[in-house]
Amino acid sequence: MARKQKQRSSRRRATKMARSADKHDLYQRAVQEPDADIPLIQRVFRNQFSRPARTLREDFCGTALLASRWVKRSNENRAWGIDLDPDPLEWGREHNVGKLKPDQAARITLIEGNVLDTTHELVDVTVAFNFSYFLFKERASLLKYLKCAYATLKPEGALILDAYGGAEAQRTGEESREVDDDLEYIWVQHRFDPISHHVTNYIHFEFSDGSEMRRAFCYDWRLWSIPEIRELLEEAGFTRSRVYWEGTDSKTGEGNDVFSPRESALDDPAWICYIAGYRQP
Repeated sequence: MARKQKQRSSRRRATKMARSADKHDLYQRAVQEPDADIPLIQRVFRNQFSRPARTLREDFCGTALLASRWVKRSNENRAWGIDLDPDPLEWGREHNVGKLKPDQAARITLIEGNVLDTTHELVDVTVAFNFSYFLFKERASLLKYLKCAYATLKPEGALILDAYGGAEAQRTGEESREVDDDLEYIWVQHRFDPISHHVTNYIHFEFSDGSEMRRAFCYDWRLWSIPEIRELLEEAGFTRSRVYWEGTDSKTGEGNDVFSPRESALDDPAWICYIAGYRQP
């Protein structure tokens, strides 16, 4: 009996970090990089229009971390964040918007709503990051979203999307990465259908005490290719599109977080890029 009690006590200790962790905080720590995203957004916009972007719409914003950091960057910046799920939005109001100065918080608006029918004043830039628009599995539904995104923009505006792919994106398996000394991020490619390109992915978190938060986030979406996305952008009305491709570190062979406009690239088993669609007269 004493041995069983000791085993149960060890198991209780081993789940302490997972039980007390906040999945939204973990996601922001492990996945999001607004301090890298915002300079990229400004560079992509300035390359086309020779001026900085001042108004931003973050579609599928979740906790609106990007929108919150956007308004902190300049007292001229304003942002809107749109998401259907009230849970991350409420978390973002408390933990992100709630930490802004009053004048900064006054320049951000979070809306619980559908990106397909939420309207407000036109913006310089709309973004859909973390592959969120992949939830549109059919061509017609993605085209509808891109047309709606086009309608959110000023006469000179940009829609910026990210995308991923490569041979490794079409295989089941796991990839882990250390976030901090106490946290490991695990990306799980659970299922890939080569006919429909529908995929099921999960995010797990593992902690230094041995505990786990499994399937903290679940994704059921379509793996869209770059040519498909660019063709749909053109069909949606965008004047032109550009692909910003990640460079390669010569020493490690891994991505170097430097994205440059490209019209062709060498084969890469796992890649991430940004795609900008431009609206202009």
